[in-house]
This record gives sequence, structure tokens and C-alpha cells, in this order.
Amino acid sequence: MSSPPREERISAAFVDLADTLVRDFDVIGFLHTLAEHCVDLLDVSAAGVLLTTPAGQVVDAAASDERTRKLEMSGIEWDEGPCRDCVLGGGLQVPDVPLDTDTARKRWPRFAPYAVELGLTSVVAAPLRLHDQVIGALNLFRSEPGPLDAPQLRLGQALADTATIGVLQQRAVSEQMVVAAQLQSALDSRIVIEQAKGYLAHRRRTGVDEAFTVMRRYARSHNARLTDVARQVLEGTADPVLLDPGR
Repeated sequence: MSSPPREERISAAFVDLADTLVRDFDVIGFLHTLAEHCVDLLDVSAAGVLLTTPAGQVVDAAASDERTRKLEMSGIEWDEGPCRDCVLGGGLQVPDVPLDTDTARKRWPRFAPYAVELGLTSVVAAPLRLHDQVIGALNLFRSEPGPLDAPQLRLGQALADTATIGVLQQRAVSEQMVVAAQLQSALDSRIVIEQAKGYLAHRRRTGVDEAFTVMRRYARSHNARLTDVARQVLEGTADPVLLDPGR
């Protein structure tokens, strides 16, 4: 069965890379997808993708095949390679670099020889960047002589840009979900505490303000969370000293 025309595959790739608002989003699997699309659509034999921390440290890698992943992971260990240069260069693209040259060996003394050993002849590093935010880089490797032409470079960068937007979009949604969960947790805690205040005030035959003060004092003196103490009061598992003022 023949594959769809290249134009259709390009369209499908952009749709695929934009569809990140899904449950259980897997960023590493997503980056593997980016690498595979690059190999399918560009005149490259392999692609690798690396992510960075906000401080610029390269922390993980995905690739179109296992040999390239080993190369990228070795580059992380050696702290050298086109991705590192791209990220530390402020997200500037690393132009096509022939790997079997003195210049490449001087620039990347371990990365370049290992890449050549794997049958790779040149590399381009395209940033995963949105405005001034750089989250990683996309390495495009060729095993044939000659550089990538300008249209393919633009397509490769467009794929990287789309993936960047997808990752950042997912991060923003995840952060919003974390904030929402924290707010809900705070509301739930407040309900538990209010209920415990009323119960403890009735149990100790005192006002709710004093009951709240007693719970806070107990939580602090026992290095416990106020919400946990309140929940114990409601469940009847609290320290008898807290429940019975006569003790």
C-alpha cells in the first residue's frame, strides 16, 4: 500500500504536533513523534530532540532511532554537541555542520567522531523556541553528502516551532490544573476545619473561636497539619486531651 502524498503527510504532521491537549500527555513520546515526522518529511536520515530546564541544562532526549538516542544521550553526558550549542547560544540555529572535519572534531571532540562512527555526515540544530523562551533543540542528521536546502530547513524549523507551542501549551494547562487542584484542596480543608470547629465547640462547651484556637495550638505543639487535626476531630480519632477539656 503506497503512502499518502507528501503534502498530506506534512498537513498530518502539523495536526499531530498541535494535538497536545489530551489526557495523560507523554512529552517524551511526543518528542519521538516529532523526530519521526522529521525523518519522514525531510531529507535526513535521523533526528534527535532534547529538552532543557529553565536554567538551560539538557535533561532528556528522544530520537527517531536507538542509535541516535544513544548519540544524543552521550552528548548530554559529555556536555557537548549541536543541541548544547543551540541552547547556550540563546536559541540560535546551528547551521549545517559537516561532522568528519577538523572543525567539527575541535568543536565536539567526542560527539563528532561518534556521530561519524554511526554513519552520520552532517547535522543542523534547530531551536525549540517561542519568542525568547528556549525549551530545547531539534537535531537533524544526514548520512549523505551535502547540506539540507533552505526550504527543508524552513520546514524543519516550522515543525520544531509547532512542537514547542504544543509543549508550552500543555505545560500551561498542567499548571492551571495544579492551581485549580490546590484551590479545591484549600476549599475542602476549610470545610473540614469549619465543621471540626463547630463539633469541638459543642464537645468542649465553648465558643467556636476558642475551639479553633485549641485546634491550632494542638496542631502547632504536635507539628501536625491543622486540616489533619480537624479531620481527626470529626472522625473521633483525635487525642482525648483535645476533645475533653477535663483531661
